[in-house]
Amino acid sequence: MKKLLFKLSFTAILLSLLTTFSGNAAAEVDNQERVFRFNISPNGYPPYLIVDGSKPSGIMWDVVNLIVPRLGYDVEPVKIPRKRVDPMLADGYIDGTPRAIEWTEEPEKFLFTDPVVHVEEVFFFPKSSELEYKHPADLYGKTIVTPLGYYYPFLEPYFKDHRIKRFDVSRDREIFTFVLHGEQFHAALADRLVGQWILRNEGLTEHFRSSVEGISQFGFRIMLRKDWKAFAEAFNQELANIQENGELDAILSNYR
Repeated sequence: MKKLLFKLSFTAILLSLLTTFSGNAAAEVDNQERVFRFNISPNGYPPYLIVDGSKPSGIMWDVVNLIVPRLGYDVEPVKIPRKRVDPMLADGYIDGTPRAIEWTEEPEKFLFTDPVVHVEEVFFFPKSSELEYKHPADLYGKTIVTPLGYYYPFLEPYFKDHRIKRFDVSRDREIFTFVLHGEQFHAALADRLVGQWILRNEGLTEHFRSSVEGISQFGFRIMLRKDWKAFAEAFNQELANIQENGELDAILSNYR
């Protein structure tokens, strides 16, 4: 009888330990799943992403950091070089990145939220230059400085056959330095708000002017894996809420 009780007691203890272990393991997995790993890029993309300080900031970071915790996730910033973002997102090393559909070479492989903000890509010319932009033909034979890793569908045919030359730099703020100090470079290509932000912070505003005409206007979104549909739908709903209640405008006003 004592042996039987001992066996039953031992079995109960073993089952209790297994249950506790399983519960802890499940909690750990659940905790891991509730972290949203958000790419902020090592060099940032001010004013949409600013990584110069000890803590990330910028329009897209502030919006994600407002919405995602409301969906039950902690936001973890991860710095991934631009050329590695798409494969690392597809492989699950990160969960989301700021992106326009039009900047993505294979957008069908990913899922996109509704636009958080809209970006307008324009040319920035030195004030001493007589160049204007109304049509790509205005830039034939010229070299345009662009941020590394960006895809420009409208200009791609002209870059491909070298009617317009493209020169990539790794840091967005350097596009203006190259144009200002290199006679072989004729213009910089950037989002209007990004360009104005960089010029103001680098003390270069008086040296450049932007084109009236742009090459595109895109929605800047969060790019996710295809299996994050439920997350995207919840994000879109909360995004609509902050657009309506003024929280998004309050964020945008901090960077204008």
